[in-house]
Amino acid sequence: MKRGTRRRAGPYHSRIAAALALCAALVLPVPPAAVAATARSAAAAPSAQVSDKEAGTGGTVTVTGRGWRPKALLTLLICGQNMIGGTNSCANGDGRATTTDAHGAFRKRLQVAEPPKPCPCVVHVATVTGEAAAADVAFKVAGHPVAPLPKEGAGGRLALVAQPELAGSSGLLTWFGAPPQRRLTFTVGNLGSTPAKDPVFKVGTSHGVFAPEWEEQQWRGTVAAGKKARITLPVELAAGAHGDYQVSLEYGGKLLADEPWGVGRPWGVTLFWVLLCVVIPTAVFRIGMAVVDRIRPRPAPSSRTPAAPGPRVPARVAARWRRGRAPVPGGGADASAPADAQATLPWFTPDAAPSTTTSGQRPTSKGT
Repeated sequence: MKRGTRRRAGPYHSRIAAALALCAALVLPVPPAAVAATARSAAAAPSAQVSDKEAGTGGTVTVTGRGWRPKALLTLLICGQNMIGGTNSCANGDGRATTTDAHGAFRKRLQVAEPPKPCPCVVHVATVTGEAAAADVAFKVAGHPVAPLPKEGAGGRLALVAQPELAGSSGLLTWFGAPPQRRLTFTVGNLGSTPAKDPVFKVGTSHGVFAPEWEEQQWRGTVAAGKKARITLPVELAAGAHGDYQVSLEYGGKLLADEPWGVGRPWGVTLFWVLLCVVIPTAVFRIGMAVVDRIRPRPAPSSRTPAAPGPRVPARVAARWRRGRAPVPGGGADASAPADAQATLPWFTPDAAPSTTTSGQRPTSKGT
């Protein structure tokens, strides 16, 4: 009997323990961390509603929303084709802007307008500044044409979810005219239902009023549906480029971003041309002077033979001859003596010489 009683009491106690555990789970408070996680998940999914599901052009509908970021600026647009082509399929001129309250809610009246694309249409609500967030509500514009949605390509629907930035700096070679280079970094999210594998982007650079010059660049990787990816693409300008440029990013025929880029002037090239304009004329002048010096005529050598040097004269004799303005034997005449004195010999003077022209007599010989 005792053993049977114990066997019947076992299942009874287990049922009591299960009931106590269920009551404890219902009575005990939920941990704060779980509450915060639930609040964050609810806040991460903002929502919007429209007062009327259908309205004609010129009418108004009331758009309300909850779960948005407090004090956030929002835009409200009516778009065609479920906004597959981005804001290009929306009635941008008839859109409205509103600001959420301290609890992340809003209420705004929106005028109904026909979008540039056929329906099915949606009311698109998106943030303007800060972290990107968006919500679409199905809406029908009465009297607006309806067409099947275009088939979504295998590349998914990539949209920009963060402000792009140009990173990098110019080096010494850029100062001398090398091509300026930067890295365009941006974050995209896949809004489609299929993954985007190895997407091809178009990066364009424009200067002033000229149209962008596009270049296709393929990013190696896969952006899963509903996921984000950070992508970096190189950007390069032509050699010697300077001034204000605009870098554009495009994907699937849709413009994603425009970023300004100010490029400094390559002053090294200017310095090179200045030095070149100084060095080349100087080199040409030196070469011309060398050619003229080589081809000019040389003076003919003198036919007179130089006189042989005479005997060395003592200093006292040279001084006495200088005082008497007599030429030095074997040397040149005194520079200070007159020409007739320099032409006479020291032992023969014109007064003592016999004149053969005046007397006409021949000198007597010795012994006569």
